[in-house]
Amino acid sequence: MSTATSIIGAPVERLEGDSKVRGRALYAAEHPVEAPVHAHLVQSRVARGRITAIDTAAALAEPGVLDVVTHENAPALASTADAELAVLQSPEIGYRGQPIGVVLAESSEIACAAAGLVRVEYDEAEHDVVLSADRTDLVRPDRVNAGFETDSEQGDFDSGIAGAAIVHDAVYSTPQEHHIAMEPHATTAAWSEGELTVYDSTQGVHWVRDALTELFGIDREHVHVVAPHVGGGFGSKGPAHAHLVAATLAARRVEPRAVKLVLTRRQVFPIAGHRSATIQRVRLGADSSGRLTAVGHDVVAQTARIKEFAEQAGIPARMMYAAANRRTTHRLARLDIPVPTWMRAPGECPGMYALETAMDEMAIACGLDPVEFRIRNEPDTDPETGLPYSSRNLVSCLREGARRFGWADRDPAPRSHRDGPWLVGTGVAASTYPVVSMPGTRATIHARPDGRYRVLIGAADIGTGAWTALTQIAADALDTELDRVTLSIGDTDLPWASGAGGSSGTTCWGSAIVDAARRLKMELPNGGAVPEEGVSVTGRMPDNPHRGRFAMHSFGAQFAEVRVNADTGEVRVPRMLGIFAAGRIINATTGASQLLGGMTMGLSMALHEQAHVDPRFGHVLNRDMAQYHVAACADVGDIDVDWITEEDPYVNPMGSKGIGELGIVGTAAAVDNAVHHATGIRIRDLPITPDKLVGLL
Repeated sequence: MSTATSIIGAPVERLEGDSKVRGRALYAAEHPVEAPVHAHLVQSRVARGRITAIDTAAALAEPGVLDVVTHENAPALASTADAELAVLQSPEIGYRGQPIGVVLAESSEIACAAAGLVRVEYDEAEHDVVLSADRTDLVRPDRVNAGFETDSEQGDFDSGIAGAAIVHDAVYSTPQEHHIAMEPHATTAAWSEGELTVYDSTQGVHWVRDALTELFGIDREHVHVVAPHVGGGFGSKGPAHAHLVAATLAARRVEPRAVKLVLTRRQVFPIAGHRSATIQRVRLGADSSGRLTAVGHDVVAQTARIKEFAEQAGIPARMMYAAANRRTTHRLARLDIPVPTWMRAPGECPGMYALETAMDEMAIACGLDPVEFRIRNEPDTDPETGLPYSSRNLVSCLREGARRFGWADRDPAPRSHRDGPWLVGTGVAASTYPVVSMPGTRATIHARPDGRYRVLIGAADIGTGAWTALTQIAADALDTELDRVTLSIGDTDLPWASGAGGSSGTTCWGSAIVDAARRLKMELPNGGAVPEEGVSVTGRMPDNPHRGRFAMHSFGAQFAEVRVNADTGEVRVPRMLGIFAAGRIINATTGASQLLGGMTMGLSMALHEQAHVDPRFGHVLNRDMAQYHVAACADVGDIDVDWITEEDPYVNPMGSKGIGELGIVGTAAAVDNAVHHATGIRIRDLPITPDKLVGLL
């Protein structure tokens, strides 16, 4: 067993791995409850309108059906301020697939069959689900996601672009994309004498509790949320969604029996959020030496008419490269669609696809190597704030990645390498993600006289390895061995913790644990003996005194080799490399897994993922895994990930930065740039499918 002297950074295997492979790790739908009632949703068949009649008689007549809950008989919510969560409170329809009823039955099969027997009549209104940049009704949001300013301006962008020796001006688009977490969304809810217990597939148990207390008007002490294991989330299990409310409302009708609601894969698409489709205009100006003089990034994204979500795709352009003149804008098209939400690296992922593809095009226009062009435009300080960086090692990542990838041997001319029917090319792109922290996290450590410790924190492990990483952090902070620490997470009975989102989990949770360990050592100075009853102390995530003094970001460089079939347009990616600078890596095994998974997801974004929305009816046509394509094993060749040594004492007590999102940022651009190098064809609209290439090859 590794000791504290080597535990941080060690490739410790997942501590919960044995429980998972043996089926002992319980997920939201698997927690044992007595005589559960099974639920199935009835969903709207129109994209906009109003229910005029709903007939549940045939469903209620089915043997085993207990109830059908609709807006006509559902308990009233205490708050309907959030239109997405005001479930079964009115006959109004905001999008196709909206939950309009819940069938409760003795089995999931009966509930599903009966849901098909509910007859609904609508007063259908004209709907609009088409995104375009030339709409006359685009709106300017007050803020974009994560609280960023909607627009930004530095210097004189118009003069900067007009006076540039070399100008690039192009439009890029990314489609609506979906999370496709391995575990579908599920909720088990039970009421008993005013107490609510919920087992939910969530990225934050306290986030769920906070949402439920507001919606149902009950004190948080009466709400217990449990989620020790979650099968992936990628943002979709961060905010509360309609199914959580539907299950909790329905449970009131059959109290004290528990209601178990598991969304089908097709139901996940309209209910659990998606990444907004974007249309992005990028304008770059440079002088004759290839130094940027102007950077402009104008974003148009879709949002739901019933609730606003503004994808912050223009944010990376504010800080990524040096330029005296800069402008970014965000505008929204309000459509009759389900509500968009966070999806792995919201903002940075689609925004850096456009920016890094444009940087490749600009490098070519300037007659410069794409790696050297990025290095030439490296800023000394954060271009947005003027602050120094706590650490910024993008150049080191680019140079080390180029060395390992064999970039120096690359012929820069497009379509210069052919292997039989395959056109071969290579591309590069940069990655970045901010160091995010959320206030309020607390952790309790209970020390026992036998030298063992129990660490309590309401954190979440969504498959990222938090069970293991937090145990490592605790062992290191307590100067003890790993097997002497027992961790408890995923329960609102534990101290309050922020959720897993924005690559902030380790920063927030780990900082609170380190603070609790510090307080424990003060309680037991000089290694004092622990009394028989033990000692408990609670720490919190401390305020970071360095915020406001430094800009804090992770960085990386990604390289891709592609092979494009000259006859069919098929694209294969046999080789990818990612070199990252993300502070201190807590666990070498799970850290590499996160980066590799992010790059795989970025590859999937580049080549496959696109939700096809039918403008006639307003729904996603390919709303299952048979038709919504994601990267499979056959699509993924050799992916190598590594990181440079980066010491950053300013970000948090561990010196770590988030890596959950970093790996996906830039991948699609690296693949797109490689496709251009292979073929001479520039694709600016994801995904890069054969039909976009074959006619031009």
